[in-house]
Amino acid sequence: MSRKLLETDGQEWVEKGIITPEQHARLLALYPLDTHAIGLLPLLGSLLVGLSALSLVAANWQGLPELLRLGLLLGALAAAYTAGDYFYRRGNDQVGLGLVALGLILFGASIILTSQLYQLIGYDLTGLLAWAVAGMALTWLYRSRLLFLLTAIISGVVQGYNTGQLGAFSYLTAAFTALGLGYYWWRRPDALTGAVLATGLLWQSALLVSYLHIKLTWFFVPAMLIYTLGDWQPYRPAARAVQGPPLVAAFLFTLGLALFGEADSYTDTLRPPLLAYLATLGAVLALSLWGKQRRGRLSSATDWLLLLPGFYFQGGLALAVATLVVLYAYSGAVLVRAHQEQNQDRITLGTGLFILTTAVAYFKLTWGFMDKSLFFLVGGLLLLALWWYLRRRASRTAAASSSQQV
Repeated sequence: MSRKLLETDGQEWVEKGIITPEQHARLLALYPLDTHAIGLLPLLGSLLVGLSALSLVAANWQGLPELLRLGLLLGALAAAYTAGDYFYRRGNDQVGLGLVALGLILFGASIILTSQLYQLIGYDLTGLLAWAVAGMALTWLYRSRLLFLLTAIISGVVQGYNTGQLGAFSYLTAAFTALGLGYYWWRRPDALTGAVLATGLLWQSALLVSYLHIKLTWFFVPAMLIYTLGDWQPYRPAARAVQGPPLVAAFLFTLGLALFGEADSYTDTLRPPLLAYLATLGAVLALSLWGKQRRGRLSSATDWLLLLPGFYFQGGLALAVATLVVLYAYSGAVLVRAHQEQNQDRITLGTGLFILTTAVAYFKLTWGFMDKSLFFLVGGLLLLALWWYLRRRASRTAAASSSQQV
């Protein structure tokens, strides 16, 4: 509930006798006026002034003396950090952390401009690594979700630049991201930071696979390690958030295998050495199941269905059908668990996955021999019927959940 809802609908509740005027006033007192927008005005003003100054300096940068350039960079950094710390210590967290975040961005810009000034950017990765490390240090210092998110983005940008432009992979950047931000998230679990952390680590894992020129499926070893981290996290909402991106990647991969698995040349690019891959992935699976057992979440072990290595079989229609069976098993397991937990959001998710899998299966199995007009007609009727049935099941679950709460 929000103050806006109380203001718009509360008077109507009073008129209908649902609540008294005194109760309406007491409810409004629980939701004070939102002063966040007012508090952001100094930050926005500072940003505009800063951008104006940066635009002026950038337009005349090449014509400025070297010492003046360094002085401007150091002065801007000192001003941002000093002003941010000043506001933060006086209780104005939003403005303070916003200015500290601006200082972190200016720090990265200063590294790049200084490296260009002395022609270092193409040879030394230390400066870019220092930018990511500074972000992690500030995150821990101020205990800020904003700085956490900004640091995760910076780490991904640094790693992308290293791999794409310099032809190198910074293992230190990956380690600092996984350990520094990962431990921060573990101590202060949060759904948003968990999802961003997992996405950033997946990005760096993909860059590592590309840099090493190894089979694409090795990507799922670090991806499922990230998933396993969620199995050991006691706080369930944060655990689900960090497990979401790896599961999305695994589902999309399996869906692609169902769509294109008939081309054996495609699947051949996915086959690492059998024993090494299965042993490594099996070790991660054992660690995941151990964590699930410790936290009482063994029912979610069906998530590992998406990691069945069907790509070791020969390509063809049989492989596509087998992959579709896996997708049906996974989406069905999501629906069963959602109904057991009476979780409406997960029921919606499972319904969407089931319908998507049905659409792909119908396309794969009937497109080649069914008349196209009949194909669309039957397919549309099938999906509508399936949607009606799943919605009916979801409504029954929601009604049962409501009756239990009453």
